[in-house]
Amino acid sequence: MRQIPVDTTGAVVMVAQPPQPKIANRQTGEVATDRDTGAPLMTIDVMFVMNGNAEILSLTVPETGFTGELTTGTPVGLTGVVARPWENEFNGQKRHGISFRAIAVTSLAADASKPKAA
Repeated sequence: MRQIPVDTTGAVVMVAQPPQPKIANRQTGEVATDRDTGAPLMTIDVMFVMNGNAEILSLTVPETGFTGELTTGTPVGLTGVVARPWENEFNGQKRHGISFRAIAVTSLAADASKPKAA
């Protein structure tokens, strides 16, 4: 599947909704896992602001990829973000979109509270 790298260096990113388990099967409540590592997957919604435009993105991240407290409004850094186009058909209706995945989401709140060196 094609993966498109996303450059986040010029963006301001903050948590819109804290991490939640990504559910693979809604009927059983089974949590999705990474195909390569077997790590449980989580989703986190972030507000992504760049060039005066703001979007809410839902990212899939391995459970081990979160660092620091990630509450609503926390500024974060994103590592290894890729976009993946997808398409499926359900009950004769075609759907398509773009999913986003990151290797890690790191809280920047601790960095903001540290005193700056003179």
